[in-house]
Amino acid sequence: MTQGAGQEPVVRTATLRDFRVPPYARVPVQGHATEPTAAEPLPVSPPAENPAAPAPPQAAPATPPPAPSAPPRTAPAPAAAPAPPQAAPAPTGPSAVSTTPTPTAPMPADPTLHLGRRAAPAYPAAAGSSIVSVATGHPGNAYPEGAMPDGYTPTERDLPVIKRGDTVQVPVATEPATAAEPAPASGEGPGPLYVVGDVHGYLDELVAALRAQGLIDENGGWAAGNARLWFLGDFTDRGPDGIGVIDLVMRLSAEAAAAGGYCKALMGNHELLLIGAKRFGDTPVNSGAGTATFQAAWLLNGGQKHDMDRLQDVHLQWMSRLDAVVREDDHLLLHSDTTAYLEYGETIEDVNDTVHEILNRNDADEVWDVFRKFTKRFAFRDEGGPQAVQELLSTYGGHRIVHGHSPIPYLLGQVGTEEGEDSAGPVVDGPHVYADGLAIAMDGGVTMAGKLLVVQLPLDR
Repeated sequence: MTQGAGQEPVVRTATLRDFRVPPYARVPVQGHATEPTAAEPLPVSPPAENPAAPAPPQAAPATPPPAPSAPPRTAPAPAAAPAPPQAAPAPTGPSAVSTTPTPTAPMPADPTLHLGRRAAPAYPAAAGSSIVSVATGHPGNAYPEGAMPDGYTPTERDLPVIKRGDTVQVPVATEPATAAEPAPASGEGPGPLYVVGDVHGYLDELVAALRAQGLIDENGGWAAGNARLWFLGDFTDRGPDGIGVIDLVMRLSAEAAAAGGYCKALMGNHELLLIGAKRFGDTPVNSGAGTATFQAAWLLNGGQKHDMDRLQDVHLQWMSRLDAVVREDDHLLLHSDTTAYLEYGETIEDVNDTVHEILNRNDADEVWDVFRKFTKRFAFRDEGGPQAVQELLSTYGGHRIVHGHSPIPYLLGQVGTEEGEDSAGPVVDGPHVYADGLAIAMDGGVTMAGKLLVVQLPLDR
C-alpha cells in the first residue's frame, strides 16, 4: 500500500509518552466515579503536541438571565448530567425550553491559545438539555449567556508546523446563498451537495455557517428543501458545546428527510474515541508501544466534562452507526487524510461494515486500533500525495477526495511556532485544493480561531 510521502514520519503510532496521564486524569472524571467515563480520543499527534489545559475550578450555581422572547417551557436534563435540585422533569422535544437555573462556571482566567485568543461563544439559557426552542435561533445551545459551560477547558493545537508555499487555496464566495425551496421527496432528483468540515463543539459558528449557505432558517430549522448535506466528522471536543452540535445534526437529519433532502455524517476519529472512552474508561489498551487508556487520551485532546455529563445512549448509538467513507456524485468523502481506510476493505461497503463490526464486538484493543489508524494524516501532501489519493480513488471510486481532520492552517504553513509567535491567528477563506487538484481539505481550523467551512460541491479550482 502506498502511503503519502511524509505520512509515516509525521504521523506515528502513539507511544506511552503520548498518553502520559496528567495528575487530573488519574482519577475518574468528576461525576462518573461509579461508571465508565467517556474519555475523549487522543488523535495520534505528530511530534509537537500539547496536553489539554487543566479544567477550571468548580463553580457555584448561578441563575442565568431569562430568554428574551421564547415562551417558558421546561425540558429534563439528559440522563448523563446531574440535574439541579430545583429542576423538575418535563416533556422533551426539539422545541423544549427551560427556565430553571443551571450550574455555570466562571470564565477561565484568560486562557491563551498559541494561535490567538478565542473566547467561547455566548449561549442562551437552558437547563441541562442540549436542545432548546428553535425560536432562539440556536438549537442545541444549553449555556447561559456570558458564561463558559461548566467544565469547559480550552485546549491548544496538537499538530506540527508545516511550512509549505507550493499549495493552492481556493477561495469561496462569502455571500449568503439563497435558501433552496422545499422540494418533493421524489420526481426531481437529488438537490445540491454541501459538505461541512470539523466542528469540534463550536455550535454558534456552525449555525452561522449553515445560515450563510441558506441551509437553515433564522430559527435553526432545515430550509434547503432537497439539498444534500454531509458532515465530515469530529463534532465534539475542544469547543464549548459538542453535544449541542450532535443534537442539531440529529434534528436536521429528520427535518431534511421530511423535505426531500438529507443531512448525514461521517465518523471522525473523535467519534471513535468518544465511544471508546465511554465504554472502556480507564481500561488499559495496547497502544502499540505500551499501554494507554481512552480516558487519558480524551482528556489530553480537548475532552470536555460537560459533554461527558450530557452524553446519552441515543448519542452513542447514533455515532456508532456512522459510516467511515461514502461516495457522493464524483466525490469520495472521508474524515481523515490517510490511506488507512484500505486496510478495512476493498469496497466502501466492506470498510463501513468492518468498522461497525469492530464497534459491535466491544473489544477495547480493537476499537483503539481503528482510532489509531484513523488519526493518521498528511498522506496526500508532498510528492507522494497524488499517488496516495489515486490509490483510494481507484479502489473506492470517484475523481476527488474531500476530507477533514488536518487543519488547513497547518497545510498552508499559516501558523507560527509552539511559543506562539503568531498571535493574530490563521486566515482561512475557504477549502484547500491540493495533491494535483485531487484532494480538498475542509478543516478550516475553527479550534485555532480559523473558520468553520460549509461549502457546495463541486468546487472549481
